[in-house]
Amino acid sequence: MTSKVFIKLLGLFFLLLALQTLVMEVLFRGFVEHTAGATLHSLGHEAFWSGVIALAVALPIAAWMSLRISGRLQQVMNFARRIADGDLSARLNETSRDELSPMEAALNRTAERLGQDFAELESSRHELAVMLDSMQEAVVAVTAEGLVRWSNAVMQRIAGMQIRPGRPLIHAVRDPELLSCVRVALERRELCFGRAGSLAHGRVFEINAAPLPSGGALVVLHDVTGIEAAQQSRREFVANVSHELRTPLTSIQGYVETLIEDPNPGSATTREFLAIILKNASRMNRLTEDLLALASVESPDYKLSLQPMRSSALVKDAIESLGGLLVDSGIKLQSAGAPEALVMADPDAMNQVFGNLIENSLKYAKEGKRIRVGARELANEVQFTIQDFGPGIASEHLERIFERFYRVDKARSRESGGTGLGLAIVKHIVQAHGGHIWAESDLGSGASFHFTLPLAPVQPPPAAPSTMPAPVPEAAS
Repeated sequence: MTSKVFIKLLGLFFLLLALQTLVMEVLFRGFVEHTAGATLHSLGHEAFWSGVIALAVALPIAAWMSLRISGRLQQVMNFARRIADGDLSARLNETSRDELSPMEAALNRTAERLGQDFAELESSRHELAVMLDSMQEAVVAVTAEGLVRWSNAVMQRIAGMQIRPGRPLIHAVRDPELLSCVRVALERRELCFGRAGSLAHGRVFEINAAPLPSGGALVVLHDVTGIEAAQQSRREFVANVSHELRTPLTSIQGYVETLIEDPNPGSATTREFLAIILKNASRMNRLTEDLLALASVESPDYKLSLQPMRSSALVKDAIESLGGLLVDSGIKLQSAGAPEALVMADPDAMNQVFGNLIENSLKYAKEGKRIRVGARELANEVQFTIQDFGPGIASEHLERIFERFYRVDKARSRESGGTGLGLAIVKHIVQAHGGHIWAESDLGSGASFHFTLPLAPVQPPPAAPSTMPAPVPEAAS
């Protein structure tokens, strides 16, 4: 660039010099022709050396000026190149006050403003990314060509390493409903709603795909797995309750209608029918009580009156208070021993837990003729066990027996008057105590139900009374 500026200035200088020579030739030709020959030769000689001296003076000046201007312009070009490369901290040195100084100051102000705007934009982008990453919903932005532009952390956890910027969305996710909604948002520029069931195993998502002004689309996935499970549980609960109530109601209705239609029923028939009606009414009453108990323990307002209790006392009270249930069954209720460790428990709730578990074991313990109740101390809790020696429970049932209305043997449970809610109630009570419950069984060897209760916190020993002698009052002077 320096050589180009120098050549241009040098050419301008020669052009001016040529014009000056031409003017001098035209104006002074007549004067020169009337002078003597010797004088003409002298003038020509002086003019030649005058031109040489002028050129010798003009060349360094032109070179210095061209170097100075080209240097300033080179700085501006370097500044522009750094700005274009993203270095917004670049600045021009305003060392002189000439015609280029206002331009350099304006460029510096522009760079400073660009830096501030870029910093604000980057801060806003970072805040937006943090907010989107903190959302529970999965979010992914797609370009007009169907490429992934951006995705938040939730979406990345769902889709894994397959989803990343620049990769086609169809290669990252395979759910047809999601891809269909994205296609509608991109092609028709319309909002699209759907439901994705194959995006992640065992999870259901609501899809909300919206077109973006830039031509792409924004997809938001809301996890509704819990809502779907709750609705399914509610439907099953209503169906089970309806079924459990319909059976005794149908029986009661049939026997009552028979008694009404018979003008002279026999006393034996009447007593038999009334006994059946009473049995079904009692079954409905038990179901109602269990439903109320389950609603109570599942309620967020369910409160326990926790107090320190000895494990051995809980086991002893359970055997003494529930032993009467086994008098006519021929089954013995035995103690398997229990430690003296203190646990935090609600006495009334524990009576319900032991009662439901022992009644459940009673239905299947007739072959073994005994039920054992015991406890053992663990690191931070005490494990209680109710064991029967009946036919046992198949392994496929062990994970589900604490669900509402789930029965291993439906015929035997209904025959014995069970409602299918006892173990579900026990589970919620134990969890409310901060413990957990599970079942173990081998077919033909009986079943064991285990639950834990946390140990009571250790109370600091009371402070010893002071042994210092009381101060002796001073004698009156």
